[in-house]
Amino acid sequence: MKFLFRDIKGDKVIWVVVLFLSLFSLLAVYSSTGTLAYKYQGGNTEYYMLKHFIILFLGLLFMYLAHKIKYIYYSPIFQVALWISIPLLFLTLVFGLNLNDAKRVLPLPFNLTFQTSDLAKLTLIIYLAYLLTKKQDYIKDFKSAFVPIMLPVLLVVFFILPANFSTAAMIFATSLVLMYVGRVNLKYIFSLIGIGVFAFAIFILVLMQLPADKQGRLGTWKNRISGEGDNFQIEQAEIAIAGGGIFGKMPGNSTQRNFLPHPYSDFIFAIIIEEYGLLGGSFMVLLYLIILFRAVVIMTKIPQTFGAFLSIGVAFSLVFQAMVNMGVAVGMLPVTGQPLPLVSMGGTSIWFTSISLGILLSVSKEIAIKEKLESITDEAAVADNN
Repeated sequence: MKFLFRDIKGDKVIWVVVLFLSLFSLLAVYSSTGTLAYKYQGGNTEYYMLKHFIILFLGLLFMYLAHKIKYIYYSPIFQVALWISIPLLFLTLVFGLNLNDAKRVLPLPFNLTFQTSDLAKLTLIIYLAYLLTKKQDYIKDFKSAFVPIMLPVLLVVFFILPANFSTAAMIFATSLVLMYVGRVNLKYIFSLIGIGVFAFAIFILVLMQLPADKQGRLGTWKNRISGEGDNFQIEQAEIAIAGGGIFGKMPGNSTQRNFLPHPYSDFIFAIIIEEYGLLGGSFMVLLYLIILFRAVVIMTKIPQTFGAFLSIGVAFSLVFQAMVNMGVAVGMLPVTGQPLPLVSMGGTSIWFTSISLGILLSVSKEIAIKEKLESITDEAAVADNN
């Protein structure tokens, strides 16, 4: 055990935040899966807790392994992975499991599933960080810089959009933020926004011309934007939040977990507020903001441009998703179906979130090495002067 802690490198604050989020996750998932256990596991409430613990443990293991790899090696790996993930997104649209009128996951052996959009999101962020670094000398040029950067973004968003509008929108927004940080010309960024809005409008018009049974998620999007169809979920979430008060009902005492759809994933933040109160919910918001703050610190300290873009890209994507999940739970945003990173019950989402955090820690590890070398150099200079 001492060897393990001695071998953990990188930003210690992020490690502490991850431990707190993992603890929240275990407690909240165990508390919120009671109804699920009675419905599908004959009342075995430990089943989902154990399953989630194993998934979370593997996620932490993936994070540990990811942070051990020097971050520059992720560039060639994920350049290849991006062009693998795009065909996988297409296969998901064609052969994926149909869940709630959407094909978002590929079936795997042993009754497992794989959400290909999680892979595409991480690979796209790393690929954009690589392209932005490579093209810094002529980043303002439209043909040589902007077009190659724009194309993979549009491809990934195009294949995710039909089944998962919220994920496509978040990937698009994250890409725009990375482009802005990477000094891409603002008029090109706004033109990309215009292209995206125009393409989405055409896509909606095409869907509207199809028969009702061929319109896919169009009806769901209409209902969520207008607030129709999701009133029950929002109402139950608001009851949970109101019942939590300032200090909450304490762990395991949630009542709305029995009424709220998906209390262990999409609406787990409402259960956390019910059991831990406004203080617990605020603390969780703070944990995610700390990750973003530490990423900004890492970005400003890391000497390599690729590491700076990589750190802000993975951190913004993770924190943005967390804020969307929380915004849905408190009724500020339409229902999206986005899990709370590292907290909601799930498999692919937790693992790719863990890998993302591991990559962020790998970047932060280089800062400690740089500072140590500078310290040795300074000490050597002082010794020479003496």
